[in-house]
Amino acid sequence: MKWTGKALGALVGAVAAGPIGAAIGVLLGHQFDSHTEDEALPPGEVAGVGQRFFRATFRVMGYLAKADGRVTELEIAAARGVMAELRLAPGQVQEAISCFGEGKQSYFDVGTELTGLYQACRGRPDLIRVFLEIQVRAALAGNNLEGPVRPLMNRVAATLRVPPFELAQIEAVLRIQRGSFRASGARTESVAARGAELSLAYKVLGTAPAASDDEVVKSYRRQLSRHHPDKLKANGLPESMLAHAKQRTQQIIEAYELIRTERGI
Repeated sequence: MKWTGKALGALVGAVAAGPIGAAIGVLLGHQFDSHTEDEALPPGEVAGVGQRFFRATFRVMGYLAKADGRVTELEIAAARGVMAELRLAPGQVQEAISCFGEGKQSYFDVGTELTGLYQACRGRPDLIRVFLEIQVRAALAGNNLEGPVRPLMNRVAATLRVPPFELAQIEAVLRIQRGSFRASGARTESVAARGAELSLAYKVLGTAPAASDDEVVKSYRRQLSRHHPDKLKANGLPESMLAHAKQRTQQIIEAYELIRTERGI
């Protein structure tokens, strides 16, 4: 029986939130143990995939920022914000800035870059999803996905074989402000506000309010599996990108807790 994920999950959860956090961590670890045995990359390939992922992330980010012919201060600030949230080391920040600059150049071939990334991540769609989440996150902060950025983002997703509905779901989720869910189950004063929170929670899980309890649980587990930091790291996600995965995992847990409390699951 595999136990590495459970042990790591319990440790992280206990540090974050005591006994309750430890229980959540064990659940996350179980998802990791259940889904990584056949999917993880050989150790020798992880570094190569991580390096390609890192460089492609900031090159494409620069390319999208230059979509209208110029890069605004807000778009630069958005890229810097992503670097800060990912807690990049000084050397990594310099490399990210260099890659961002390469993506802005007229000679940059985004098609070749994305094809190389897709081939490196073949069979690992969760990595592709994280890549798109980071791109959408930066674009929303930079110009709210307005003007020529949106069709280019659609093209990026299409090149990576991500269907339009999944890109739309990524955008919807990332428009949700972190911390908007009440995982404790406390009722809001406004019925309308409670309904809005639940609607957003279902979007985070990628399911519908009409779904059965079993379908909700399956969607929850699927989203946890997609975004589990340890699984993504084992499949080549660079260490510097794990902060994003951890934020998304926490959001998924909060969304599920809100729905679970409402339904009495």
